[in-house]
Amino acid sequence: MPVKVMGIAAGRKNSNNEILLKEALMYCEEAGAEVTMINLKDYKILDCTGCTSCTMGMSQGKNVGCVLDAEDAKKKIMDVMLTQDAVIYSVPTYDLMPASAYLTFAQRSLSYETAFLETIGAIEHKDRVAGLIAVGGSTRSWQSMALEGLQATMFTTDMKVVDMILATRVPGMAQCLLDDDLIARARKLGENIMTAAAAPAEERKWLGDEDMGWCPNCHSNALVLGEEQWDGLHYPIECQVCGAGGTLEQTEDGKWKFVIQENGLLKDRTTVAGRAKHLEEIAQTQGGFYSNPENRKIVQEKLAKYKEKQFKTI
Repeated sequence: MPVKVMGIAAGRKNSNNEILLKEALMYCEEAGAEVTMINLKDYKILDCTGCTSCTMGMSQGKNVGCVLDAEDAKKKIMDVMLTQDAVIYSVPTYDLMPASAYLTFAQRSLSYETAFLETIGAIEHKDRVAGLIAVGGSTRSWQSMALEGLQATMFTTDMKVVDMILATRVPGMAQCLLDDDLIARARKLGENIMTAAAAPAEERKWLGDEDMGWCPNCHSNALVLGEEQWDGLHYPIECQVCGAGGTLEQTEDGKWKFVIQENGLLKDRTTVAGRAKHLEEIAQTQGGFYSNPENRKIVQEKLAKYKEKQFKTI
């Protein structure tokens, strides 16, 4: 069976995000992959309503799906995407972050939480790899949350990111075609995707730029001060993306590096086991709220004041 690779774009047609994605996919096709590509601009994708029906089902060990699946193309896309061996995403950067067309799609994925669906036997386990391309008109300073924002949407559908590209200073339509090195780098991403997809799951590793990012676990460039978590766990410094915990240490040449401590990957969001810890949190916080009639009664009594209060609108 050929490797199945899907490309997902979320920007203008025939412009930078599609060109770089197609260059990567063309390598995959030439290497024998069965390739599918979509642009989210071609599909109706509704915003998550925040109804929490999917997580309420999870709290009870049930797969209830998404209440919007019959109204738009989300399920249609996911039914194909979750059968892939690899997915390459290419998304424009708006205001430091991934474009909203992509985020709208990705934030509907909680009802497809693969760790949960596998746990209850609704789907079979599948190891997938992913490549990420973020495209923008400026340097990293104005794309500082673009790749990290894309990375943060990979966990729910169990995508192991093996390569990432931050395409900078390409504001004009198809301007990336003036940068031969960037086109070559997109093709290299396609090659890395095929290399990772062909490797046994336990041997798959990061294949992108070796020194990319602060975090040696996920290669993101975002660290935050740690704070006590819901179960009391605390790390001085955390990776904002994967949740790795550790400290900053100064090297002999005066530079700083993020060092993950011994239990620092206990809640690594890039692993099924790490995400299962979050499902425990959902069960405690949300499940605890709905299973306690007294809490709900207090909330309903206090809610009346806010439901009755109205302000001038536009």
